[in-house]
Amino acid sequence: MARCTRRKALKLTASGLGSLALADLLRLEAAHPASPRPRADACIVLFLNGGPSHLDMWDLKPSAPEGVRGEFKPIATSLPGYQVGEHLPKLARQIHRFSVVRSMHHRVNNAHALAVYTALTGHDRGDANVIVGQAESDYPTPGAVLGKLRPPVKNAVPHVVLPYKTKEGANGPPQPGFFGGFFGRGNDPLFILNDPNAPGFGVPELSPPGDLTTERLVGRRRLLADFALRDGSEASDGKRSFDEFRQRAFDLLSSSSAQQALELARETEATRDRYGRNIYGQSVLLARRLIEAGTRVVTVSWAPDANATWDTHGGNFTKLKDTLLPQLDAACSSLVDDLVDRGLWDRTIVAVFGDFGRTPKVNGNAGRDHWNYCYSLMLGGGGFRGGYVHGASDKTGAFPARDPLGPGDVIATLYDSLGLDPAQMVADQLGRPHRLVARGDVVRELIA
Repeated sequence: MARCTRRKALKLTASGLGSLALADLLRLEAAHPASPRPRADACIVLFLNGGPSHLDMWDLKPSAPEGVRGEFKPIATSLPGYQVGEHLPKLARQIHRFSVVRSMHHRVNNAHALAVYTALTGHDRGDANVIVGQAESDYPTPGAVLGKLRPPVKNAVPHVVLPYKTKEGANGPPQPGFFGGFFGRGNDPLFILNDPNAPGFGVPELSPPGDLTTERLVGRRRLLADFALRDGSEASDGKRSFDEFRQRAFDLLSSSSAQQALELARETEATRDRYGRNIYGQSVLLARRLIEAGTRVVTVSWAPDANATWDTHGGNFTKLKDTLLPQLDAACSSLVDDLVDRGLWDRTIVAVFGDFGRTPKVNGNAGRDHWNYCYSLMLGGGGFRGGYVHGASDKTGAFPARDPLGPGDVIATLYDSLGLDPAQMVADQLGRPHRLVARGDVVRELIA
């Protein structure tokens, strides 16, 4: 059957010659998608919430003036001619597996929440001078998109966020960008908010009571399904969301693979030590276990609130040297090693980025402030090109000097690698159409 294109269908409907309603058009596209061949099945996002300093990690400027170049020395990497900061020695040996982008930019410089939202969804709705939380009109996070459009094959959690539901400031609301957005609350992630590094770590709310066997659980599900069929009434948005949550809860409680993925005690002490005995290192290890169990997307949000970790307005070099970079170096390099050793690297994307970069000029508190005009990130595995540096910044790392990219381009390329067309139309809860990535193009140079 020849596919009716979106443009042709809209022309027919507008002229009165066709009878396709918008909902019918979306159903047609869903049934006959022009989706790319997936190069990856899963994605782990190490989200350096708060804004990592590109000038001290991926894009050092040793020839810049003293107030710009910072305190760290560049070191050689496994990619000839490319250097990173001296406090990433383990990742330096893995750079040949990654694409590094040094020409990122967007419009949001003040509000972490909106920068986070832009970075994770590709939808740039501008800056603000007020605290912003999530909204039902938000674009969905990549995990929600994969969970809805390409759900797991196994009985697994579609997407997980851990170890924090990061707030916009210590007392602020949860940041946008991590939720189901216009797909509805039933597409929100599973948030794992217990510390994986704590003794006796577990997720008790996902463990069935001792007297509730799998057989009894299945029986209860059938009983509820019978009631739903007898009811016969059209479900409201709220009821649909509740039903989606309930279905997911049943799946989790009855899935032995999902339960076992959360059991970090199954890992050797040596492996746990290698990732780092801290909340973030163990979260990255847990992310690997969840992907192995069939989860599509795991996001590690590296901060309890926007100002807690990578937002280094003061003491930038001390915080990076003593804590942030050693923890990232150990966790990310161990993740890469394990994915390669287990044959998962080629089908799993590892994305390392934050909401923006830091100012070229060091401030009076030995810190660097917000800088959205140019920053860096790292993408590997899952069909991404290894040993490639995309774009460049100017002499002080202030602005892109070559091949600038925006968050929409990165998210579009992630979706393309995961088998989704970023230009396809998807419907929100009210049936309104949206382009999957509001604005952005697949960056072919990043693809192997």
